[in-house]
Amino acid sequence: MSRLIIMSGGAAQGLVTQAASAFKEHTGFDIEGEFGAVGIMADKLRSGVPADLVILTAALVARLAVEGLVAASSIQDVGVVETALAVRKGDPLVSATNADELRGAFVAAGAIFVPDTRASTAGIHVANVLQRLGIADAVTPSLKIYPNGATAMRHLAASDAARPLGCTQSTEIISTEGVVPSGALPDGYELKTMYTAAVMTGAKNAAQAAALIDFLTAAEARTARSRAGFIGVPA
Repeated sequence: MSRLIIMSGGAAQGLVTQAASAFKEHTGFDIEGEFGAVGIMADKLRSGVPADLVILTAALVARLAVEGLVAASSIQDVGVVETALAVRKGDPLVSATNADELRGAFVAAGAIFVPDTRASTAGIHVANVLQRLGIADAVTPSLKIYPNGATAMRHLAASDAARPLGCTQSTEIISTEGVVPSGALPDGYELKTMYTAAVMTGAKNAAQAAALIDFLTAAEARTARSRAGFIGVPA
């Protein structure tokens, strides 16, 4: 079986999953992906875990290029992803248009579902936001931390807590059944992250990896990127 191996942040999982069938039809290659906290994905690549291409934060891909792990000439922007709030499907939406409302939403939540607060883009940001709001210690008993945003959102969907709240990247919220976006974080607390793709320097299937990057970033894929939750996507 011909397969293309991708290592990616969880933010791109929904987009890649959407594209997999059409990509196989065009190239004959299945996509075998591992999606998780960007820091963990980068560490795996540095340890020698084989892959054909990566989709990670722009800053991290740039560092991997300096380290010689990805081909700098292959780097292409996929799009911007914002960190957002999420609630269970059917629950009232939570509005947080300023710091006080955001603080109140977190404090009132019976459980707060977030990705890895040490290695994931959104998780690190949420931890910093809770510190800035002065409620990190107060909400620690409610904090439910998972390896990535998709896993956190699945647990949010299944939660029986009173008024549970999730916070992760919007793409992971959109792609998870049973949860819905509840708005971006307010000004001063927002996070918008550019994700980029690149071919690994040791890729066994470099041509197909480049083809997948072109497939995901093409103008024809703009609607698919937007539907998956990417904003500010390439034209």
